[in-house]
Amino acid sequence: MTAAANHPSTPFQPAVPTEPRPPRTAQVIVASTRAAAGVYPDRTGPVIDAWLTERGFTLGERRVVPDGDPVGAALIEAIDAGVDLVITTGGTGVSPHDLTPEQTLPQLDRLLPGLMEEFRRRGAASTPLAVISRGHAGIARGRTLVINLPGSPNGVRDGLGLLTEVVDHILDQLHGVDH
Repeated sequence: MTAAANHPSTPFQPAVPTEPRPPRTAQVIVASTRAAAGVYPDRTGPVIDAWLTERGFTLGERRVVPDGDPVGAALIEAIDAGVDLVITTGGTGVSPHDLTPEQTLPQLDRLLPGLMEEFRRRGAASTPLAVISRGHAGIARGRTLVINLPGSPNGVRDGLGLLTEVVDHILDQLHGVDH
């Protein structure tokens, strides 16, 4: 009998924590020069806010900032405030103004490359453009999960779909909740 026969394949079932989860906080940062200037409305921030609210997060006021250095400043402010989860949207492509990954990477102590690899893999099932997303995911200051999502509503939905499966476990691990 093979080892695989001894361990039948079963669907993934996240572990149920043995301790109650503490209240969780989140911050959404929208990286869009045009949305920040009022040229057009932010279409992704409200999607992320709704997802977070459905999961019981307490939200800071959504920040809509121009691409580049203002993204880094908003990230630092959220991380300094000690929020549990920071989700950015926008600025992950390849245009000269897409600098969210460059603003994010210096803030991360530990990378979670598998999270972004899976995000891109899943997104590519819908559009080949998903593979050019340069976003990062990782841990800042040992306690804040940061993830960069693209600026498209469909890309955000793909990313939130993956986060639905893993965010509780990641945050439980960061905060020492036993599984």
